[in-house]
Amino acid sequence: MMENASSRPRLADLILLLGRLLLSLIFLHEGWSLTVDITATVDIFTKLGLSAPVALATIALQIGAGLSVAAGFLSRFGALALALFCLATALLFHTNFASQNELLHFEKDLAIAGGMFVLAASGAGSISIDRLLRKRTGMHHWLRGVLS
Repeated sequence: MMENASSRPRLADLILLLGRLLLSLIFLHEGWSLTVDITATVDIFTKLGLSAPVALATIALQIGAGLSVAAGFLSRFGALALALFCLATALLFHTNFASQNELLHFEKDLAIAGGMFVLAASGAGSISIDRLLRKRTGMHHWLRGVLS
């Protein structure tokens, strides 16, 4: 069967895929790094006044939402969760603007949050699990709307 032009990925969908993969990379890497030495991670979180469950929730968020964005599965939710996480991280941990390094991290977190908000608004594009699921028949209308 010959493929028609409307069934082929458009440049915008390829760019959305690349953007999703690049945005998710930092969270997947950081989540994995925190997991590899969980004892050191919990110690660092404790020194910041945060508990072990918060450390585990942070790891779960970074890996879970990172995979969500990368795969385009419930990507709007994953992107929104990571956008809010970045805003919280910037506002809670990177406010010493006298330090160039802290200012850079603050700005980086805001920029990543901005990208995630754009992704949450636009959706994952046609190269995504969301798109594959949307094509299924018999899906509840509310679920189809979530995957749009």
